[in-house]
Amino acid sequence: MAVDFNFKEKYHFNDLVDIVRILREPGGCPWDMEQTHQSIRENFLEETYEVIEAIDTNNKELMQEELGDVLLQVLMHSDMARTDGWFTIDDVANDICQKLIIRHPHVFGDISVSSTGEVLKNWDDIKRQTKKQKNQGEAMAAIPATYPALMKAQKVQEKAKKAGFDWRDSQGAFDKIAEESKELQEALATGDKNKIEDELGDLFFSVVNTARFCGCDAETALEKATQKFMKRFTVTEKLANSKGIDMKEASIEVLDELWDEAKKQN
Repeated sequence: MAVDFNFKEKYHFNDLVDIVRILREPGGCPWDMEQTHQSIRENFLEETYEVIEAIDTNNKELMQEELGDVLLQVLMHSDMARTDGWFTIDDVANDICQKLIIRHPHVFGDISVSSTGEVLKNWDDIKRQTKKQKNQGEAMAAIPATYPALMKAQKVQEKAKKAGFDWRDSQGAFDKIAEESKELQEALATGDKNKIEDELGDLFFSVVNTARFCGCDAETALEKATQKFMKRFTVTEKLANSKGIDMKEASIEVLDELWDEAKKQN
């Protein structure tokens, strides 16, 4: 039997809320009814990354579609919470409305600001107050453990900077890379895996610090470098095939020559 639903030419947000509820109610979709917060956790991550890809490629049609998929994830989790008696999508909307109003006193209150920097400082101060964080150490501890490592490192460094614990300029951060590289080289000589891993972490952390001083996002920089490597590797592989070179058997010198040729093409 067909569900009681008002079909339209153009749907709106509340229609989506109703559709999700219908899918998860008895008589709805067996798959949707079986899902839990944990079972669709990875879906949320995947859909978010797909939005990012649409943004990076400036694909407006794809962005619209993928934002819809992210919105579906929000509504799925909210409807699960509703049936468990936790909260509803209206509660979610209320919380973000309250947060935006409180953190924009220069718009909804009588605070005056003269720059974006002041806006960000106010935002951070209000955020710490509302979360009852007494210092940047507590704010640092509140950074989600699930953040990618490079992103988390940069967030931690930003919190340290707000507490006054930072290099005076980018040169200090950059010099630290050389120091950590030397310590990694010494660790490699020992063959001690734990020590090598420790020094690798310190080196990564120093590189992230330098990225921050340069106004770059470390996660984005590494992603671009990875994409560049993939493109050049594909060209290198094609060059090797065209020259009858087996990359698995070729010397490092031959591979370097192929790589340099690929760099000129890409």
